[in-house]
Amino acid sequence: MKNLLTFVALISILFSCNTNQKSSTTDNPNKENSALNTIINSETVGKHITKLSADDMEGRKSGTKGIEKAAQYIENEYKRIGLTYYKNLNNFRQNFSQKGLDLFNIVGILEGKSKKDEYVVISGHYDHLGVISNGNGDTIYNGADDDASGISAVITLAEYFKKTGSNERTIIFVAFTGEEMGLLGSNYFGKNINASKYIAGINIEMIGKESKFGPKTAWLTGFNRSTFGKIVQKNLKGSGYKLYPDPYKRLQLFFRSDNASLAELGIPAHTFSTGPIDNDPHYHKVTDEVSTLNMETITETVRAIAIGTQSIIDGTDTPSRVVIR
Repeated sequence: MKNLLTFVALISILFSCNTNQKSSTTDNPNKENSALNTIINSETVGKHITKLSADDMEGRKSGTKGIEKAAQYIENEYKRIGLTYYKNLNNFRQNFSQKGLDLFNIVGILEGKSKKDEYVVISGHYDHLGVISNGNGDTIYNGADDDASGISAVITLAEYFKKTGSNERTIIFVAFTGEEMGLLGSNYFGKNINASKYIAGINIEMIGKESKFGPKTAWLTGFNRSTFGKIVQKNLKGSGYKLYPDPYKRLQLFFRSDNASLAELGIPAHTFSTGPIDNDPHYHKVTDEVSTLNMETITETVRAIAIGTQSIIDGTDTPSRVVIR
């Protein structure tokens, strides 16, 4: 009888351990699904875009008081979320000088776990075109879609991945400066990294309007240059959201956004967008204001980026190195 009781006790312990393992395995997906809705929502993305594209940001031109205000807003959000500093910096600013200007990327870190020495960049650019020096009426290039929408996504994804804790790889969240002046910020960032440790670059630009492919769709620059896009498509199956290759081949958009600075180093870095580039009356106009954007489109796209890149973030998938030529 004593041996039988011992055997029963052992079976109970093993069953209990197995149950706990199953519970911990299923908790994470539930946590992620909950965070998709509670963190990535229209109210949140709208708040960030409205703040960054407000008139008092004065069009966020690099080297101006307006972009300083935008930088402070992003820094405060990084701090609130709980991101840490990049490399040996003592704040979120990566300072450099170029074209006679004192410039700075805003960089925050969410350290990974089992693969913390492998890096994924999530980025957008926070600069825009500033103010028309001689003009009447509206003279501010607010840049709501270009690229306050992308920076809103960067901040929201930082909060999402911090909440879920699902990043086995280290995520580097970067708000690049000087994109409108020739990718200055991303070029500087790229010159100071060991590209072999960088697994992917997830760049986000102009996601405020429905894409030419219809509702719940986005397109990706340089789709066939690595397996990055196919990984995202695989992860989006069953989500109701679809990712397509960039439909504007003649515009060479793969080389015109901040992903290019990393891609030139061989990193599979691509840009997500929904922008109807060939038919957007507000592109690089003073009318690029928050009132022209569809918050639901932005929200759905940010959620899709979170779902689509999850297996890269958690270390399950590694995209092939990018083909430049």
